[in-house]
Amino acid sequence: MSSAPDIVLAERNGHVVTWTINLPQARNPISDNATIDRLVELVEEANNDYDTRVVILTGAGSAFSAGGNIKHMADRDGMFGGAPHELRDSYRRGIQRLPKAIYHCEVPIIAAVNGPAVGAGCDLAMMCDMRVASTTAFFAESFVKLGIIPGDGGAWLLPRAIGAARAAEMAFTGDRVDAATALQWGMVSQVVAPEELARTAQALAERVAVNPPHALRMTKKLLREGQRQDLDSLLELSATMQALSHHTTDHAEAIQAFLDHRTGQFTGR
Repeated sequence: MSSAPDIVLAERNGHVVTWTINLPQARNPISDNATIDRLVELVEEANNDYDTRVVILTGAGSAFSAGGNIKHMADRDGMFGGAPHELRDSYRRGIQRLPKAIYHCEVPIIAAVNGPAVGAGCDLAMMCDMRVASTTAFFAESFVKLGIIPGDGGAWLLPRAIGAARAAEMAFTGDRVDAATALQWGMVSQVVAPEELARTAQALAERVAVNPPHALRMTKKLLREGQRQDLDSLLELSATMQALSHHTTDHAEAIQAFLDHRTGQFTGR
């Protein structure tokens, strides 16, 4: 796959990589194939690079993501054009690749929600493992306002983030949820001033990135599997992963660092 790197920028700071959706004039829509291709490509890169331990996802400019491209909807252009069977295929081969890719991203992802997260943009934030928000952010599961439904997996993602009743309220009304309410509902873990957002997200990422990368990836996998497996199945998977963990070099280093009262130095081995 080859994509345009300027659509979503990737910047490394130690073991943390920040992905910035870089379409600020259009408020960072994510429905176009070029943007989807780039995000899928970045997930694949992260999965294959054990030097990447945490990802921060944010938007350039004043918005996190406006979701779908409304102009393209109005013009029935791109993924929004064609007969019903063609539209179905456009969703399946287009934006629906995004929740699948991010769900299977092996490293933790932090959404740094710098502004409005609307429609698919709201769902994009819900795809992430952790979320911090600026005071200027708001969230809206606003598909119903446009006479459509969450076509990108929002009906699966949102209830898992905030519970069924609150997800229903957002999806049925399409109303905005401000940052303070998002914090109260557990949608985000922190709300900070706009100028503090990048620093806050980076600090959280670094708290995660100090840990052994194999253990991080397997822990994320277990959290994902715990959403769909029964306890017996998850325990069996946990036993297998734990056996692998005990035989890593990083586990031995973590034990020795604990005994030596020092910070461990982990290599992903």
